[in-house]
Amino acid sequence: MPKESTAHLVKMINQIAANCPYQDDPAAITQATTNHIHKFWAHSMKEDIVTYLEAGGEGLSPAAVDAIRALESRLRPAR
Repeated sequence: MPKESTAHLVKMINQIAANCPYQDDPAAITQATTNHIHKFWAHSMKEDIVTYLEAGGEGLSPAAVDAIRALESRLRPAR
């Protein structure tokens, strides 16, 4: 079970992905959700949700998982 602050991040990213207007296009959901998180979340929140996914990501929707993986590539680009 995630700690309360992480549980809130899980809830938020799941809601963002679920309310994306592109529900018929998984790639568009991933892009829109990732863009939203990248634009509006504090860096610490982004790092927390990436770390949470790396630890198992309990409770994250498949669309949220895809968005976090895309976000991770922005935060930690390959060298």
